[in-house]
Amino acid sequence: METNKYHCCATCIHFEAKREKNGMTYRCKRLGFDTKTHYSFDCWTPKSNVTKLIKKRNK
Repeated sequence: METNKYHCCATCIHFEAKREKNGMTYRCKRLGFDTKTHYSFDCWTPKSNVTKLIKKRNK
């Protein structure tokens, strides 16, 4: 299986970043738990701009 350099939580539609008093928090809205920008899960659904980049790259 080919690896996808775009496949990470930060490029998913469910990724949520919030600025808190103690710094930034990153959360998966779908799964409901904290995550990191570089993590990747099988449930990944890319944002529309990422989908366009992938299609452009695969031409």
